[in-house]
Amino acid sequence: MLRAETLSTSPAPVASPSAEACSQGSHYNFGLQETPQSRPSAQACVFSPPGMSGIAGDRSSSSSLPPHPPAQGSNFGNKRSYGENTAASNFTFGTSSSSVRGTNCPQILKTPLSAGNLQRSGYRSWTPQVGFSATSSSAVSAHSPSVIVAVVEGRGLARGEIGMASIDLKSPQIILSQFADNTTYAKVITKLKILSPLEIIMSNTACVVGNSTKLFTLITENFKNVTFTTVQRKYFNETKGLEYIEQLCIAEFSTVLMEVQSKYYCLAAVAALLKYVEFIQNSVYAPKSLKICFQGSEQTAMIDSSSAQNLELLINNQDCRSNHTLFGVLNYTKTPGGSRRLRSNILEPLVDIETITMRLDCVQELLQDEELFFGLQSVISRFLDTEQLLSVLVQIPKQDTVVLKNCNTPLLRAYYGSLEDKRFGIILEKIKTVINDDARYMKGCLNMRTQKCYAVKSNINEFLDIARRTYTEIVDDIAGMIMQLAEKYSLPLRTSFSSARGFFIQMSTDCTALPRDQLPSEFIKISKVRNSYSFTSADLIKMNERCQESLREIYHMTYMIVCKLLSEIYEHVHCLYKLSDTVSMLDMLLSFAHACTLSDYVRPEFTDTLAIKQGWHPILEKISVEKPVANNTYITEGSNFLIITGPNMSGKSTYLKQIALCQIMAQIGSYVPAEYSSFRIAEQIFTRISTDDDIETNSSTFMKEMKEIAYILHNANDKSLILIDELGRGTSTEEGIGICYAVCEYLLSLKAFTLFATHFLELCQIGVLYPNVENMHFEVQHVKNTSRNRDTILYTYRLSKGLTEEKNYGLNAAEVSSLPPAIVLDAKEITTQITRKILQNQRSTPEMERRRAVYHLASRLVQTARNSKLDPDSLRIYLSNLKKKYEASFPRPEQVPAKTEG
Repeated sequence: MLRAETLSTSPAPVASPSAEACSQGSHYNFGLQETPQSRPSAQACVFSPPGMSGIAGDRSSSSSLPPHPPAQGSNFGNKRSYGENTAASNFTFGTSSSSVRGTNCPQILKTPLSAGNLQRSGYRSWTPQVGFSATSSSAVSAHSPSVIVAVVEGRGLARGEIGMASIDLKSPQIILSQFADNTTYAKVITKLKILSPLEIIMSNTACVVGNSTKLFTLITENFKNVTFTTVQRKYFNETKGLEYIEQLCIAEFSTVLMEVQSKYYCLAAVAALLKYVEFIQNSVYAPKSLKICFQGSEQTAMIDSSSAQNLELLINNQDCRSNHTLFGVLNYTKTPGGSRRLRSNILEPLVDIETITMRLDCVQELLQDEELFFGLQSVISRFLDTEQLLSVLVQIPKQDTVVLKNCNTPLLRAYYGSLEDKRFGIILEKIKTVINDDARYMKGCLNMRTQKCYAVKSNINEFLDIARRTYTEIVDDIAGMIMQLAEKYSLPLRTSFSSARGFFIQMSTDCTALPRDQLPSEFIKISKVRNSYSFTSADLIKMNERCQESLREIYHMTYMIVCKLLSEIYEHVHCLYKLSDTVSMLDMLLSFAHACTLSDYVRPEFTDTLAIKQGWHPILEKISVEKPVANNTYITEGSNFLIITGPNMSGKSTYLKQIALCQIMAQIGSYVPAEYSSFRIAEQIFTRISTDDDIETNSSTFMKEMKEIAYILHNANDKSLILIDELGRGTSTEEGIGICYAVCEYLLSLKAFTLFATHFLELCQIGVLYPNVENMHFEVQHVKNTSRNRDTILYTYRLSKGLTEEKNYGLNAAEVSSLPPAIVLDAKEITTQITRKILQNQRSTPEMERRRAVYHLASRLVQTARNSKLDPDSLRIYLSNLKKKYEASFPRPEQVPAKTEG
């Protein structure tokens, strides 16, 4: 249960606060504390609510992110003090509108009045002028904004992964979003414009003085009339966010938990959002009172976290360190940016056919043009990450761009055009005039120290040249002094360096006998690790101090020169973001092409039909010594529901995963493992495969099944791809069949493509009532085992039409186990009697068969009209054969029993 924060009253506001008052660490530690930003347009506040000790989980960075202290000295405008009308809750925060610039304000510290005097007049009276109408269910009228949005971005490898949470103060609704964006952050800006927010909350680490993130800068530039509030990063806590959802979400929408349980960034955003809203409103939301829903990116398909885990898109379920995943199959990227883009595309496949087709065109050209493929691969492999782009521009010759010059694909030509931007030449020339050509990132603290010292060319700054000569002389003197000590004491001394100690002396004792087993008294701070001594001397300590003084001068002057250089190229720096996007996209497309060269993948088509000829499982191919068994798949709107049966271990689960993986590969612009493939765009991909208990959520196998299937039923639409494997096994057979039958009937009301694998053979009879149901099964062969005098099952992993002919394969499995023969025989007799009774009333009539044939004929004609590329003569022959086929399947009139009057 959520509790209201403990509120403590305080006396009247303190007048004329001093710097000492701000630094004394008062017990209350709240009030208005304005914090500066590096840009006039960036306003912020530091918001420190109590009761949240967790730290936001950036999966790509350190697990412990210490809060950043507010910086000092800033420009603020249109400040509004919440300190005078907000309850005292140990908060340190301040807020300002970004609509007025250039007003220098002193730091203000005020203590709030009592909780009873809380008002929200600041929010009610202030209306931002945002010229975007509300177009989503979460947005309100632009005339009266009431939406608060929290935005957070991942760091490290997760950079570009955006989490958003918005709440409408006028209605109990929270909308969560998490998506991958590029460096233009177009998706973020678009979503925020739709929401038309009253206030935007971000992490204080996003607006550190002199190092504001691009996302923060873009948002402040695009929403100049919106209030910005910064919150300490540790309050963007995904664990707390999940707890909030569990406590506050209305039961009817509780399936959102399954969708967001591994969406760490939107969970972190909702944690900070709700804590902040509770504070400004001086109240908490009642349990189970909020509608909470998740909205993915509009131009991408949605894959929930459970499906991503079931399909092993990024993480192998058996070994998290294994690369036997779809990401591992496709990841031949050369840059961190390309790897991040591939990862985000796998989690959010495209739904726009035009964009997918452009990517496929690029992959096709890369496969057809060997010189282009290897040339691009050579260039891309020399790119570092965006953070090291400055040195990249020095390392990569500009003429490498000609690799793309003769491309035919529009997308590759567009990339060539963006890489021919004249601003690259301007930036490169400015860098070359200041930075040494051989300056680059190097491993090792001494190597990096040297690179920093000599990164700037000589003759740029006379004082810098003098300082570097001094530094070089000191380093030479240190080396010379250690050599003299080695000669003086006849010891094998060598010079070593560490970032903590600076220069020090090391000596190996492998072949050296020390006089009286001790070092000379001149050496101090002695430590020994195995057979190596480390120590220093008083003179060496003094020389290290001189070296540090010289370094500080060098770093300061280098910093000033680089700052001047950056100020000169800043107006051209936007092209670098385009470059980063271009490189990451080309890297991903090259990775797709590379994967194709290692296997016989085929370019997919996009129609209204899911048709795969001889397709196989891409991950299984990577694991297996031999190529996996290939199978066909054919699903149309007229036959959109496949029931798949077969014995245990016959290949049902693998086949379901194979279909989903091929669908995802096609929608991200990759070729797929098949001889031919055609796909219908899937807006959502759902799976129900796992049958393990979930200890964390205290869910049994059956309850976990029910939660997952409820999520599918709540969210599936006509454009979904649904894969369900062995539903209902966690309860009794009768209940399991009943649940499966009801679920199937509901899904049959949709036009979603559904593959339903089951051991309940009774479920196959649903095809008698629904003509859009197709029964498929995996074949097995019985081989005589002469040594044990009984049949054994040989798995072919071949998918065929119709129901499985294997009966009681569970009993057969029990028979080859240690179960007593009498028990097995008794079980067979009981099973036969039950099955006979169940099937008595499920026989198909000729009239049903006739209607089924008509339905399939109509479906095939509609499909032909939509997708046929045959010439008139070929089409006439095809239709004639189609007519003969279906006439042959019609029962003759005399076969249909006449109705009797009764």
